[in-house]
Amino acid sequence: MIVLGLETSCDETAAAIVDSDRRIRADVVHLQLADHQPYGGVVPEIAARAHVEVLDSLIARAMTEAALPWSAIDGVAATAGPGLIAGLMVGLVTGKALAATLDRPLVAINHLEGHALSARLVADAPFPYLLLLISGGHCQLLIVEGVGRYRRLGTTIDDAVGEAFDKVAKLIGLGYPGGPAIERAAQTGRAARFKLPRPMKGRPGCDFSFSGLKTAVRHLVHDLAPSGTTVSAVDASDVAAAFQAVVADVLEDRTANAIEQFLVEQPPSPTLVVAGGVAANATLRARLESLANRHGLRMIVPPPRLCTDNAAMIAWAGVERLTLGQRDPLTAPARARWPLAGE
Repeated sequence: MIVLGLETSCDETAAAIVDSDRRIRADVVHLQLADHQPYGGVVPEIAARAHVEVLDSLIARAMTEAALPWSAIDGVAATAGPGLIAGLMVGLVTGKALAATLDRPLVAINHLEGHALSARLVADAPFPYLLLLISGGHCQLLIVEGVGRYRRLGTTIDDAVGEAFDKVAKLIGLGYPGGPAIERAAQTGRAARFKLPRPMKGRPGCDFSFSGLKTAVRHLVHDLAPSGTTVSAVDASDVAAAFQAVVADVLEDRTANAIEQFLVEQPPSPTLVVAGGVAANATLRARLESLANRHGLRMIVPPPRLCTDNAAMIAWAGVERLTLGQRDPLTAPARARWPLAGE
């Protein structure tokens, strides 16, 4: 089975072709970083316009890269939510048009399900497994019981961890996107110099909170540069290191609670999957891998290219659903909000 996947939920425009043997035959991504950097974050209207301008050419590139005729495509998978509604509509409408023209099934994919199943594209990951989904818009712990079957153990009660990375990076003058910038700055920083709160650490359950941490960093930056000037490079590195250390502590603590709940069910092959853009952070990955090893879990982290938004994971989710005989009507809606598990 060969599936064409389309991803336009935020500020990456992507097209990919994946088959049921886990081969990524094409994977093309257009980054919009330069378009949004002047604003310090994603501007929905700019993102949607960019999707319109480049998606057709990306699809053509993917077909050329895969060296396949259109008749070889067995299905079209397009992200239908959650995300920026105007951008979602660009990809979903394009997917519908292709499915109708080719007379092939359409699968409207939940973007979070793309992340949740991405580990199965790169490794043998039998159900059930524990998933830590950490990205710019989401921070959740779930048990993945099967395709379309997700049980949430915890979520953020305010902000996502990736959003916190972006906001802190902006506060200390590192620019956008914040995740890679903070990771680079933290390499030369002294994490012990500043004491920051560790929200929710030590509490029962698996929920997260990052709003108070962002506020603490804002007050710290004000103390370091009270006149509104940018903090020094040394201060920025130390703040970045302290912030990253707090996030590592919090993620480890919350995930440890989830592991305890997961292991009660005695899964036959206990596995922790870490997915989403923040999973590309090497420091966080190392802490989580150590945690998994201590509890006897295998840990799977997709390669960085499959952690950030991409169409290969969307195509693979389409493969998974089509294999089970699932498809969606051409009336399938785009959804700005679409929880992976019940609210």
